[in-house]
Amino acid sequence: MPDLRSATLHTHDHDACIDVALRNADELCNARGLNLTPVRRRVLEIVWRAHEPIGAYQILAELAKERDKAAPPTVYRALEFLIDAGLVHRIDSLNAFMGCDTPLQAHVAQFFVCRECHRALEIVDSAIGRALATRSRELGFRIEPATLEVKGVCERCAASARDQQQAAQQ
Repeated sequence: MPDLRSATLHTHDHDACIDVALRNADELCNARGLNLTPVRRRVLEIVWRAHEPIGAYQILAELAKERDKAAPPTVYRALEFLIDAGLVHRIDSLNAFMGCDTPLQAHVAQFFVCRECHRALEIVDSAIGRALATRSRELGFRIEPATLEVKGVCERCAASARDQQQAAQQ
């Protein structure tokens, strides 16, 4: 499945991908007997609507616009549920959250994280997952739900830096 938050971000239908994410959440929760409460569903929608890493307090601010009693524990409990269900990934280096593009497939979450703009792109490379699983078995190490973060500079930031450098040289 292609990454919906890639360079084609501005060419896809945001509402359609959010609808897909919510349908996947319903399907996954029904299949596993999990309770996707209205608050959990709304938090998931807020995460997906951002289409970029979003912090818990940003989620809380959105939730508070429509719920008088929204509080940090409410958001953190909802995020914990969504992470455990595989619907959301936590990006530790950004202290932020992103919706999972492939929640119906067990996988190691893999992200390229730009150190300049903090944009994160989820990649799904099954070879990486297999390599981690093989090596962990060899070492007798039990992997918990994992997120692999690779930091660097995205194409957009690299191009901007090149443009600035060229302008400075003129």
